Amino acid sequence: MDAFEGIKGNRFVVVGRVGMDLFPAPGEAVETAENYTADMGGSSANIAAGIVKLGGSSALVTRVSDDAVGRFCKNRLRHYGVDTTNVRDEGGEARNSLALYESRVQGHQSVIYRNGAADFEMTVADVEAVDYSQFTALVTAGTVFAAEPSRSAAFRAFELARAAGLPVIFDIDYRPYSWPSTQVAADVLSRAGALSDVIIGNDEEFGFMAGDIEMGLAKARDLAASSAQIVVYKMGEHGAITFADGSETRTGIYPVTALKPTGAGDSFMAGLLSSIATGHDLKTAVLRGSACAAIVVAKPGCAPAMPDTQALEAFLASHPGPSET
Repeated sequence: MDAFEGIKGNRFVVVGRVGMDLFPAPGEAVETAENYTADMGGSSANIAAGIVKLGGSSALVTRVSDDAVGRFCKNRLRHYGVDTTNVRDEGGEARNSLALYESRVQGHQSVIYRNGAADFEMTVADVEAVDYSQFTALVTAGTVFAAEPSRSAAFRAFELARAAGLPVIFDIDYRPYSWPSTQVAADVLSRAGALSDVIIGNDEEFGFMAGDIEMGLAKARDLAASSAQIVVYKMGEHGAITFADGSETRTGIYPVTALKPTGAGDSFMAGLLSSIATGHDLKTAVLRGSACAAIVVAKPGCAPAMPDTQALEAFLASHPGPSET
């Protein structure tokens, strides 16, 4: 299967969590805030919403709690145009994840509630119910592999997607608080990476998979040489290195005055995929993904901060970047 052709189809099935985000006004601390804005969160849901905003189509596969918060999450997915056909309700004591975070960089605090997470209850039957012929690529983020039965379900989704001719796109997205141990995380994420056609992660995540932060770049190179068609190695303010077709391409970032550090990776993924889908070459697509990340960190919220095509083009036309590499 060809990753570029799948992405150009611009119809994505996204596997992973949706949650509720609560954030106070810019500059306010959680412990003193009296008012919050509520919106959708969760890496996979954010990516799905970002893709739709930029002109593609996406459907989320996950489970949500059978309560008011779960219904809120489904309503927000629909608000952003994400297909919820394969979002299942989970009863009992399972709950949607909840994130409280601040729109400030100095002293930024983010509190995540993930105990008994409903999305970890996604089953093999859930992913087998998906009609993969309706999509052209599968996307997921690493958190989906952190617990069972979600882990087995996600690997089954990989199998079914590949059997249907869809490329697998994997954001490493390592969140230590979700995993039972670092060893389990390293083993499982490495296995997922070896099965993926496109892999995106930062230097710490690739280093974690390799067992040493100093070996992260070598790990990215090895994956590009052995199994993946595209590997993007992100380095924060130092830009990114993209591996594809035996070549390495360095790109910079679009410096902005950041309001918060959250949401950048999800927006990068949406911008990268959507830009490839609309005909941009890989280097340009990476830069447009970086622009999407810059837009999000400069605004409150995650899904609501993600740009549509008009906002992205306006940013690119007015910004002096990208930085030199």
